[in-house]
Amino acid sequence: METILIVDDEESISLSLEGILSDEGFRTAVAANGEEALAIAQAEDPDLVLLDIWMPGIDGLETLQRLRQNRPNQLVIMMSGHGTIETAVKATRLGAYDFIEKPLSLEKILLSIQNAMKIGQLVAENQALREKIDLDYEMIGESPAISRLKGQIAVAAPSSGWVLITGENGTGKELVARAIHYQSNRSQRPFVEVNCAAIPEDLIESELFGHEKGAFTGATAARKGKFDQSHGGTLFLDEIGDMSLKTQAKILRILQEQKFERVGGNRTIEVDVRVIAATNKDLEEEIKQGAFREDLYFRLNVLPFQVPPLRDRREDIPMLVKHFLAYFCSKESREIKTTSDRAMQSLVNYNWPGNVRELKNLIERLVIMTPEQEIDLVHLPLSIGKLAAEHQDGGIAITGTLPDSYREAKELFEKRYLLEKLQKNGWNISRTAEEIGLERSNLHRKIKSYGLESEKQS
Repeated sequence: METILIVDDEESISLSLEGILSDEGFRTAVAANGEEALAIAQAEDPDLVLLDIWMPGIDGLETLQRLRQNRPNQLVIMMSGHGTIETAVKATRLGAYDFIEKPLSLEKILLSIQNAMKIGQLVAENQALREKIDLDYEMIGESPAISRLKGQIAVAAPSSGWVLITGENGTGKELVARAIHYQSNRSQRPFVEVNCAAIPEDLIESELFGHEKGAFTGATAARKGKFDQSHGGTLFLDEIGDMSLKTQAKILRILQEQKFERVGGNRTIEVDVRVIAATNKDLEEEIKQGAFREDLYFRLNVLPFQVPPLRDRREDIPMLVKHFLAYFCSKESREIKTTSDRAMQSLVNYNWPGNVRELKNLIERLVIMTPEQEIDLVHLPLSIGKLAAEHQDGGIAITGTLPDSYREAKELFEKRYLLEKLQKNGWNISRTAEEIGLERSNLHRKIKSYGLESEKQS
């Protein structure tokens, strides 16, 4: 039940509003002056305040100002029997949602309350969404490499300089781009992402610059491009190394002039956009091979950022594992309490060619496929938690991470043995069971127990 605080020194008005709002399903609280209203607001946390302007003690405008100082998103509707345009404008500037003149109209005040509540709901949803985005794109880690990167972001973000982010696939270049945007003066404006590698060559100009109606077959209406959409904010050009030379030339001109024309149009559109570009390619090498424009490279490379691969910050892996484990357990309604020391050591020792993205995908798979409440060596893919035998000088040397107990070593060997036999037989369960002398139903149980289905998918 939503709470409305009624603030008015006229008891008859307060009682009348209290009765009407209670009939409409609201919970009410009443204050006779500004000081009392501030105390009740602090204790009750109302969804909306109906605030009279002319009251003894501190007036409604000062009460409004102090309410908004304590709770910036507080919804307030002002009421007055002696309202002027000047007073209404001042109240609006101080953050009031609406201004209603006395004598109060029942229909008008209920409509204003309903509209204000909708605004409050949108603000709350927007805040929750921003918090979720912040969580989804949080940069996890305290290693020297990631701490240095966070420090560079904090220095560069408030500036207007353009950014070029380089790093291997899966290192988190988009996270860096978003962190720069959210710490910049443009944080309240759009962050628009363009994957240059995913857009067909014949559509990329339309995607970036937009098009006019009839510009080409299928252009049934005018459409804004990414530069238009990111006006006042940040445009993130991901995988810019995959952009054609023709498009690079147009991008360079727009970046220099901050103006462009839509495809099929002749009207010049000016924009204010901060560009952040990212690539996993060596652009200097691409320039030597004639695949990337040198002038565009220097235009973008004002503030260079290099995102370290996961193998260069192994000390962050336990923290990342814990973070992803909590995230996917919540998402999948699972309860996996921990990762064994042996499994964690294997995760730390692995080189992670797919970097953080590969680790995130693995943890999601483990949360879904692990029946126990602890992730152990036996649950890891063989490429990570491997137990391998190699011939050396006529003998056999065991390499990899060894389990502490005989039972665990036996399980790890059995998992590898079954996987190799299944792969050899093209995952034909009946043929594999016959070859190794195991009942088909028993083989099915072991495949499920060891999570080998995920190995087939990978």
